Amino acid sequence: MTPKMEEFIARFRPETPCLLFDLDLLADNYRRLAAALPMAEIYYAVKANPAAPVLQTLATLGSNFDAASLAEIDRCLAAGADASRIAFGNTIKKQSDIAAAFALGIRVFTFDCAEELEKLAIAAPGASVICRIFVDNDGARWPLGAKFGCAAGAASDLLVKAQGSGLAPLGVAFHVGSQQTDLASWDMAIGQAAMIFTELRERGIELATLNIGGGVPVAYAQEVPEEAAAITAIQQSLARHFGNRMPAIMAEPGRCLAATAGMVRSEVVLATQRDGQDVRWVYLDIGKFGGLAETIDEAIQYPIVTERDGGNPVPTVLAGPTCDGADVLYQIAGYQLPAELGAGDWVEFRHAGAYTASYSSVGFNGFGPLKEYYL
Repeated sequence: MTPKMEEFIARFRPETPCLLFDLDLLADNYRRLAAALPMAEIYYAVKANPAAPVLQTLATLGSNFDAASLAEIDRCLAAGADASRIAFGNTIKKQSDIAAAFALGIRVFTFDCAEELEKLAIAAPGASVICRIFVDNDGARWPLGAKFGCAAGAASDLLVKAQGSGLAPLGVAFHVGSQQTDLASWDMAIGQAAMIFTELRERGIELATLNIGGGVPVAYAQEVPEEAAAITAIQQSLARHFGNRMPAIMAEPGRCLAATAGMVRSEVVLATQRDGQDVRWVYLDIGKFGGLAETIDEAIQYPIVTERDGGNPVPTVLAGPTCDGADVLYQIAGYQLPAELGAGDWVEFRHAGAYTASYSSVGFNGFGPLKEYYL
């Protein structure tokens, strides 16, 4: 909770559920990360929070942008970002969207298979391409699974094929998974990427760029490595594996820039002790479909503050308002909220500026999308 948020709540008493977002804190987060990673170009992961005020703030600060769709590219351009500062990072793209992005001036695209490369050769001739490899996501609270990335052994052949297709092989990308807690993950990934750089050099292609993705963790309710420790681990791995042949570095932070700048404020709809259960159920006016999708499998456990803090804490299950049995936020994480908490009281989810409003449903069960206020 920042002073700007406190003042806004006191003055306007916004209807819940809503996201309150402090743009000054976002700017502070960006400056801190940019200073900590001076060798890297920051490409904000737009999907974390694509709101116009967020993109405008970051564009003013000089950020680049990692866009996952044509719509996100349009948002970045509307926010004042030049096309040269936008990379089309999704490896899954319609050929028509590739062509439209290329027409808008986008010149950097990511791919991870021969079929995607063929679309790029047709729709974005001469563009620079980065091959994404699959790396282990163990240790990530929000792993990305096997949906993205090719085997490291296939990347070299794909980049050679890219050159033969009239494209410019720019480099290698990876993502260790969002909210990564195992600092060794970056070392393994950077090591794999370095071997591809060496192999391509031996085959006559000098790659220029390494995209280290995102994954720097945020301090939610679970214990994680500090941001500084993650940055140090990345820097040490880059020095170890690349030495004096350091490529240009792209970093794609999303969560670590936007999360702590936002807070979701909600209201208790119902609180009850169900027969035969030793936990209290608290139902809120926000759930998985209203912006808290990352509570799936209780992966992201937000710090929670309530109107009744200081009372008698009891084991609590937190659930959303919809008529869907899956809309339960926390049942096994061990949250304890005040027994005095009841209908009409407010509950706040801290560090909720990333992956909340952008995940919000547009109308499941008739509940509208999460209201957003940028301060």
